Amino acid sequence: MLPNSLALVDDDADFSGYLAEFLSGLGVSVSSFADSDDLLTSDGAFEHEFYVVDLMLPGIDGLDLLRLLRKRTNAGILVVSGKLGSDVFGQVIEAGADMLLVKPATFEQILTGIRAIYRRSGRGGSQQEVWVLDAAHATLRAPDGALIELSPTDLQVMESLLEHPGQTVGRDELTRRLGLDSEDPNALHATIYRLRRRIERATPALVPLQSRSRQGYLFKAELRRA
Repeated sequence: MLPNSLALVDDDADFSGYLAEFLSGLGVSVSSFADSDDLLTSDGAFEHEFYVVDLMLPGIDGLDLLRLLRKRTNAGILVVSGKLGSDVFGQVIEAGADMLLVKPATFEQILTGIRAIYRRSGRGGSQQEVWVLDAAHATLRAPDGALIELSPTDLQVMESLLEHPGQTVGRDELTRRLGLDSEDPNALHATIYRLRRRIERATPALVPLQSRSRQGYLFKAELRRA
């Protein structure tokens, strides 16, 4: 299962050329961009089914590009970059990417990453699919019927999201509601990460719990109460 269209954003001409040729041979229509600004000013910049993005780019910074893409599309985003650092993974996921591969990554590894993300997204991850929160039984039902058991903390997060449909719930509000240490910036991040992992283990459906950099978290799908 592969996307029909893919935007490849990387200023390494050799890498981009060979990867585009490899993916095109598998039936994927690849649009290559050596500059993040070139992507953003192109026709249909936010209409590709998938994005493969480097972090060190001419134009706007790679992390800023991820944030812009995630604000405008639910498409899969795979970061393939040689940028190193203990905080890079967290920054990439927080900005909205689905997965990070570190260069040098083989084309087969990249292909596996694309397939995994695209399969989990359900071919675009329809926002019309309904998730159901059952507070009495502390469960979340995914669109495919999978039941996710929620911890008391998970339930508080989901209740907050349910009370703000289609809106970003601020980090400060969630921190207060959960009784977390406001001086520890990683406490809320770890809580959301555990909730996401709990959902991912239960269902292959795209997890619509998204972060908004320096703002908070949004459940970008229809969420109802049982």
